[in-house]
Amino acid sequence: MAWQEKGIGLLSIPYALSLGGWSSLPVFLAIAVICCYTGILLQRCMDASPLVTTYPDIGALAFGRRGRLAVAAFMYLELYLVAVDFLILEGDNLHKLFPAAAGFRLGGLRVGAKQGFVLAATLAVLPTTWFSSLGVLAYAAAGGALASVVLIAAVMWVAVFDGVGFHERGRLVHWAGMPSAVSLYSFCFSGHAVFPMIYNGMKDRKRFPMVLLICFVVSTLSYGFMGVIGYLMYGDALMSQVTLNLPPGKVSSKVAIYTTLVNPLTKYALVVAPIAEAVEAALGVRKSRLLCVLVRTALVVGTAVVALAVPFFADVVALTGALLSCTATMLLPSLCYLRVRAKLGYRKPWLETAACLVIAAVGTAIVVLGTYSSVKQIVQRLK
Repeated sequence: MAWQEKGIGLLSIPYALSLGGWSSLPVFLAIAVICCYTGILLQRCMDASPLVTTYPDIGALAFGRRGRLAVAAFMYLELYLVAVDFLILEGDNLHKLFPAAAGFRLGGLRVGAKQGFVLAATLAVLPTTWFSSLGVLAYAAAGGALASVVLIAAVMWVAVFDGVGFHERGRLVHWAGMPSAVSLYSFCFSGHAVFPMIYNGMKDRKRFPMVLLICFVVSTLSYGFMGVIGYLMYGDALMSQVTLNLPPGKVSSKVAIYTTLVNPLTKYALVVAPIAEAVEAALGVRKSRLLCVLVRTALVVGTAVVALAVPFFADVVALTGALLSCTATMLLPSLCYLRVRAKLGYRKPWLETAACLVIAAVGTAIVVLGTYSSVKQIVQRLK
């Protein structure tokens, strides 16, 4: 899932840094190292059985049927909330692009401009979810790396050539915002669900650790660079997405926003597809084209309802990062590996065991504190 979260992470990382202050950067780096290491733990679990091809398979290998269901539940719920994040992102950035847009009435309901943009984005992505073959969208989504480069370059252009500069000093530490900052950092590195598929698709599996390391180094550098320049540009005035701070009317700002808008439109169907396939399989309707379309339409409508009801981008991303991403990247890999190792009677190096237990403890702390902080923020905003 790293490809769909890369864009969201780049947009929110400056805001995360503003929440925690400069002292949260070592925490960001520590999370990157932990998530890279737990990726290696997943590889070791896959090496333990040739039948393991997916993340839920690892859960089943470690804890049986309950383990499979638990891993699948966290995976699908995370994907669902990422789809919600996409719609909120579209609404926020379209409103930034067209601030003069007016609301309208839909029956007896008054629909605000930003809500209208969310509905428009929903209608735009809905047909893309009806296709069983997503090959074209997959190629478009693969351009996410290029889109990330364009986004970073556009923000840099705003700072260097459009007069914003790097004049903000920021704060050294902000303890009250640290749980939310750590939750947003955790969201950035949640790609573990696709690691088994990547590993099984490699011709030379021995190169997986090196490939994983390179990916994490590149991701960490790009996230860190965006976070630092964004914080130096806008300091504590940063909004949930750095594009919302960019000066209106500038070509570079429009490039950044348009790049931000295109990404979710190509990736939304890819995010929803695994959930839809699981629901269709559970209901036994895979052979009925009409019923499959209805299932996928219901899922899209559901994400739109949540996006309209809880239109708080940073808080929803932080909740996703704390409750789901952290569980998938820290808790589950550590616990599954310890369980698989014990079941197969592997030698138990004390340092490895200690590392897994420490990671599980850190993950638990982030899940509890981050989830509490995110839910509290959402409840306060809804009042």
